[in-house]
Amino acid sequence: MTDRQKYRLLEILPGALTWTTLTGAVVLSFIRPIWAIYFIIVFDLYWLWRVSYFVLWLVISWHYYRKEIKVNWFATVKEKPRWQEIWHIVFLPTYRDELQVVEETVQALTTSIYPLDRMIVVLAGEERDQERFEKVSRTIEERYGRKFAAYITTLHPKDLQGEIAGKGANLNWSGKQVKEYIDAQGLPYDRIIVSAFDIDTVVHPQYFARLTYAFLTSAKPLRSSYQPIALYNNNVWETPSFSRVVANSTTFWLMTELSRPERLFTFSSHSMPWQALVDVGFWQTDMVNEDARISMQCLIHYHGDYRVIPLYIPVSMDTCYGGNFWRTVVNQYRQMRRWAWSVEHIPYLVTNFARDALIPRMTKFRFVWLLVEGTYSWATSALLIFILGRLPLYVAARPESVSLLVQNAPFVPARLMQFAMVGIVVSALINVTMLPTIPRHRFLKLSIMVGQWLLLPLTLIVFGSIPAIDAQTRLILGKYLGFWSTEKVRK
Repeated sequence: MTDRQKYRLLEILPGALTWTTLTGAVVLSFIRPIWAIYFIIVFDLYWLWRVSYFVLWLVISWHYYRKEIKVNWFATVKEKPRWQEIWHIVFLPTYRDELQVVEETVQALTTSIYPLDRMIVVLAGEERDQERFEKVSRTIEERYGRKFAAYITTLHPKDLQGEIAGKGANLNWSGKQVKEYIDAQGLPYDRIIVSAFDIDTVVHPQYFARLTYAFLTSAKPLRSSYQPIALYNNNVWETPSFSRVVANSTTFWLMTELSRPERLFTFSSHSMPWQALVDVGFWQTDMVNEDARISMQCLIHYHGDYRVIPLYIPVSMDTCYGGNFWRTVVNQYRQMRRWAWSVEHIPYLVTNFARDALIPRMTKFRFVWLLVEGTYSWATSALLIFILGRLPLYVAARPESVSLLVQNAPFVPARLMQFAMVGIVVSALINVTMLPTIPRHRFLKLSIMVGQWLLLPLTLIVFGSIPAIDAQTRLILGKYLGFWSTEKVRK
């Protein structure tokens, strides 16, 4: 068997597990409904355990978040020697984004309490959008360019061989252009921190001070990435309820991961050392989800000696919004399908782990298990709990199949779901505490924000399981997904 054939089998594996489970649940419901009921009860118990686990780590992260945003990190970092030597490079890849979106992001950088003369801002555009990009970049330079140590623009050529047109390829090109500037200026690689931000990222004023402190106090600063909390608050008062639930669910998932950094990969907007970025050859050009992949590249390059350090300071981005309800539905689905394409990381990790005997076996097992179990649960859990889990109960309720188990089985999932509702209540309450200033109609807005969590079961199916199955099925068939840039619409 060739290496390519082995890789294809690994690409097929996650989707095969998902489809085997779903079809097996349906078939078993008709030929062995009692077995199916046992399976569903065991699965519900497992899900309840996961919800309890989720709530525990979510509350812990929320506690750290509340504590961290109250600290004066600039005063704290100034106590560290040589803090003035640290440089920050901020990459802002953009494609078809209007001036309002880009300006809000850059303007937020200027409000940072960290010295702007130690910050280099890179606006990375696409040749496919050259006319719009040049207009936006000129305006940004006129209004903000002189505020930073340097303001650099790069233009990623279109149709380069071996690339997927998207954020990763853009960042790769931009990073190599900036390296020429860094070398010309003679800046020390080990004193530079890179932040790769989505174009709608509005940083907390203390983000760079907190990041610098983490870098200076890390045991291995050049072998660590730095992951903040991703909030989706920029346009939270304008978007439909279902979109807010999906966005906040993503935030809470990330918060639970931050509490367990041994299992953490970078996600969305994050930071990392310039030295590590150069060592791995910058971002891969053929990836859809380059944000997690870059930390995997480092993990493999350094033979497992790489980690992601949690930052409980937030950065804020846009909730998915398309300007109207149905366009938002389509955009939200496409965004979640793109995120679910993270299933592409499984064959990459397994293949590279197999080649490297220096990476500890437990490290290999932990990360492969987390990816496989995560993609599997993403695709199957909501359907098994809310839809397929009820099928064997209906089949087994036929007179010839009635038994004590069948008579009592419906009450077991119902009770488990009641316990699981605790997770929804906790999520709703935490969500309220992390909202930006309410513009008007405070009581009504808060009521909607709490009540919207009743949509969680529906969103888990429509914007969770279904796009994940879509992505995994495409990978089975070899219909590789291209990069789709989430539309940014502001009222």
